[in-house]
Amino acid sequence: MATARWFFEPGHTAAEFSARHMMVTYVRGQFKNVHGFLEIDPDDPEKAQVEATIDATRVYTGQPDRDTHLRSADFFDVERFPTWTFTGSRIRQVSANDFEVTGELTIRGVTRSVTFDVTYLGQWDTPWWEGDRDLGPRRRAGFVARSRINRHDFGVSWNDVVDRGGVVVSDMVDVTVDVEAVLEPAATAG
Repeated sequence: MATARWFFEPGHTAAEFSARHMMVTYVRGQFKNVHGFLEIDPDDPEKAQVEATIDATRVYTGQPDRDTHLRSADFFDVERFPTWTFTGSRIRQVSANDFEVTGELTIRGVTRSVTFDVTYLGQWDTPWWEGDRDLGPRRRAGFVARSRINRHDFGVSWNDVVDRGGVVVSDMVDVTVDVEAVLEPAATAG
């Protein structure tokens, strides 16, 4: 089978993060409108390539003052680094639907190697509308990717101390990316 290219449908793909807050709970945030693609040969998935871009300026935690602080130089510094990227090209198949995808994650201009545990959720054919025209059906596939990163590795190091030696924000951050990918139409020979 030939290599197929799938694009991340930005309206249905999101990245989320979760970090401990004040030593007692978790703060969750998300980035919608994630763009990217996956190139994969179903007969040889370990040679797949994936790229994703996140617009860090659009962070949302549900609390406007916190979102403003996260966009500041204390955290994401979106004025200087408005996008984050991930490029993965080392894939290891763990089971029929589970993979480890290792690649380069860039946040705040700092690039580190990160491994995501990826679960393939299946695929289906759906209608495809552009404007008022149904151009479908189109094949969609779902994936969920999870990793844990140390925010200090990317220069996201602001913190403050609370009572009894605790901190406001944990060092470790859980990252989850939900991907809905759409198969691009096969290119016609010209």
